[in-house]
Amino acid sequence: MTDDHDNTPENGAFPPESLLPYERWLEDAYRGVMLSALEYVSHEGLAGEHHFYLTFRTDFPGVDIPARLRAQYPHEMTIVLQHQFWDLKVDRPAGIVSVGLSFGGIGSTLVIPVRAFTGFADPSIHLSLHFMAEEPDEAETTDTPVVDANAADQQEASGTAESDSSPQVVSLDAFRKKGPSPA
Repeated sequence: MTDDHDNTPENGAFPPESLLPYERWLEDAYRGVMLSALEYVSHEGLAGEHHFYLTFRTDFPGVDIPARLRAQYPHEMTIVLQHQFWDLKVDRPAGIVSVGLSFGGIGSTLVIPVRAFTGFADPSIHLSLHFMAEEPDEAETTDTPVVDANAADQQEASGTAESDSSPQVVSLDAFRKKGPSPA
């Protein structure tokens, strides 16, 4: 049996090549979902177990982060919005997201152009969106360290922070609330 309404090209490409910019529209729609979630949280706060991973290009024009973070993450980084962040703002007309986070006990405001984002995730509901960032002149890296400001502060306070400057992925499991154990 054949599907007379299957418009997938014979080479299987999706979406098929079009004179209409569907890929760009889909990209903008997914970024809109991210922005709506960030706007909601900026007004209402994070509810329940929701938390966000935001991945962005640090070498993208207009990204404003502290020099020490840019040196540590020269191409891309992921931040976690969960317990300790402040002044989350979304400026759609300007195409900018800003948020305050603490890195190593030092408060910083990050300003990120919407087009610099390459990923948004809410692990509590297994939602993950990936975006294409417009390529800056520099080469891209495939390593994306996850920076959890809360964990970095706790590591520094306990004296267990490693002295090397290699990228670190910090597990959030140690900071999650534990439910009652089954009997």
